[in-house]
Amino acid sequence: MAISSHVKIYEVGPRDGLQNESSVVPTAVKVELIDRLAAAGLSYIEATAFVSPKWVPQMADAADVMARISRKDGVTYPVLVPNEKGMDAAIAAGVEEVAIFTASSESFTQKNINCSIDESLARFEPVMAMAQAHNIRVRGYVSCVAGCPYEGEIAPEKVADVSARLAAMGCYEISLGDTIGVGTPLVMKRMLGAVMADVPAARLALHCHDTYGQALANIYAGLEMGVAVVDSSVGGLGGCPYAQGASGNVATEDVLYMLAGMGIETGVDLEQVIETAWFICNAIGREPASRLAYACKPG
Repeated sequence: MAISSHVKIYEVGPRDGLQNESSVVPTAVKVELIDRLAAAGLSYIEATAFVSPKWVPQMADAADVMARISRKDGVTYPVLVPNEKGMDAAIAAGVEEVAIFTASSESFTQKNINCSIDESLARFEPVMAMAQAHNIRVRGYVSCVAGCPYEGEIAPEKVADVSARLAAMGCYEISLGDTIGVGTPLVMKRMLGAVMADVPAARLALHCHDTYGQALANIYAGLEMGVAVVDSSVGGLGGCPYAQGASGNVATEDVLYMLAGMGIETGVDLEQVIETAWFICNAIGREPASRLAYACKPG
């Protein structure tokens, strides 16, 4: 299958990248991060999550963040929601898109959201109904598509089954997450082959973590399979709290550099993204997990 000439970058830094930071990131910093990303040309920026502050205290200011960002024309600011309560808050915040999440591993689902895969999908049925009633698009996340910290290797058929069920529920796009970063290109291609028997490539995205340095190679493998949406996090922020040594999401700037070298359009200003990576990393007191950020460090 031919590689698409245009790839959509779905930026997850403000939500997935920051949600597990131990120190609370000021709301003003989150807002500036989102506004900078929008100014750089990113058209999908996952802004926050309407989740219980007891479990994810970093996202306690979700409503404030959504109220204070400068909503740029042509930019979508999705939010993560776990249930009806979260969906109510998202609707009140005036969102256009939400994301729901489950996994292809029973053990991971139990550890992450304290229910089975079947129960997690049932929990989202009323959320889907609310979204339809308010004309809100829904994206679905599937975690552990290449491996699980508790179960080890995950059969591609399990990923295909969960993905197909999310698509049947009405998710317009399914993001396939290598949550602990153990995937390799061949593993990813086998997984995608199984999923694409039920869900077309046009409805799929890849969400790769770079724990073992395989993220860019895995993304390239996905591009070869026809996937044209890539999740990434500015500065490589984030990581799975349940995966030992998980170093975080693939860096947006690294993905952009690879795509530019392939002649693929994204509509994103790489230089501005690198500047934004340094802005947020300096603000939270950590180094970017991106070689490009160092190679092209501003001034």
